[in-house]
Amino acid sequence: MSTPEENPEIPGLEDALARARAAHKEMAAALEDQEPESDEDLAWQPVWKRPRKLKSKAAEKVELRKQRRRLQDAGKRRLAAAQSRRPRSRQSRIGNAAARRDARALSRVRHSTAWLW
Repeated sequence: MSTPEENPEIPGLEDALARARAAHKEMAAALEDQEPESDEDLAWQPVWKRPRKLKSKAAEKVELRKQRRRLQDAGKRRLAAAQSRRPRSRQSRIGNAAARRDARALSRVRHSTAWLW
């Protein structure tokens, strides 16, 4: 492909090039006047490449407290889910014979079709 300098038959090409070069110099001068803010980088960076912003001790403790609470809640949910899938033995639920008899009687009442008024 030919460069504009090699192809002089395009009308107004030199004027356009001169205007573009002047505008480029103006833009460069305007950008030099602006100073970037201290915490703002010139180029965009992905999160994992950005410099770390240090947190205060209080903010870190709050975050750790939230994380600990979240993990404890997850553990409780996991435990409850595991126990609901694994039924306990009858012996561990009802300790002595009298309690077993009571439970049996209650079970009969609960499963019977008779209405108690």
